[in-house]
Amino acid sequence: MATSTSKTRTPGKAPWLSTTVSDNVFDLIAFDADDTLWYTETHYVLTQERLKEILAPYDPGSDVEERLFKTEMRNLIIFGYGAKGFLLSMIETAIELTDGRVLGRDIQQIIDAVRLMLAQEIRLLDHIADVVPQLAARWPLMVITKGDQLEQESKIARSGLADYFDLVEIVSHKDQAVYRDLFARHEIDPHRLLMVGNSMRSDILPILALGGQAVHIPHELTWAHEQVDVQDPPAGYYKLDHAGQLPLLLDKLLAKSA
Repeated sequence: MATSTSKTRTPGKAPWLSTTVSDNVFDLIAFDADDTLWYTETHYVLTQERLKEILAPYDPGSDVEERLFKTEMRNLIIFGYGAKGFLLSMIETAIELTDGRVLGRDIQQIIDAVRLMLAQEIRLLDHIADVVPQLAARWPLMVITKGDQLEQESKIARSGLADYFDLVEIVSHKDQAVYRDLFARHEIDPHRLLMVGNSMRSDILPILALGGQAVHIPHELTWAHEQVDVQDPPAGYYKLDHAGQLPLLLDKLLAKSA
């Protein structure tokens, strides 16, 4: 089920329904947040390494990472995405790998590691600080991110980018049904939307399936759950090395449609 926080920079009619905007190729450009606008997976990887350090005295073997991933996959439907679900899966993994011998003080260290992860400064990916304002001057912008409501709201607020986005949607997960409902509620035509994200599974393929267009900007660290091997992406798929290439791509698409 999707939850949302909506914000329009100008009162009245949604800007993506404006006739002046619809003269362009796209009425709206949407961005994923984690590892598209700012670094996230880096913090998860470092916290996972901290779990290995905490469990090392218990001699849990070499499969801490694999066991944690399996636990996360098992718990996704219960705990959802985000740091809180990650924390619970870490604790469960610690209990399983130590046959229940893990001490309370070590559980506290795991909790402290995730608390530290959540307190990290929001660090924007390269070019984002320049590109987002450029695009916001030409198109209405939107954020579509999944995860814990409070956690994602905090990241957006601390990113310094909030004022550039007309609409923010925080959803529990991303699939065609979630996107379809979201677009219907906001009267967004998916055929006139461009989605920008790092995950083929969550950001790119569902949008393409709904008739939209999508820009894939792979991140050097992408959670295994989000990795999908697509040999022949459908029409409307574009792949860039970094966000700094977005304005040029959009100019080319505008010129092609003229």
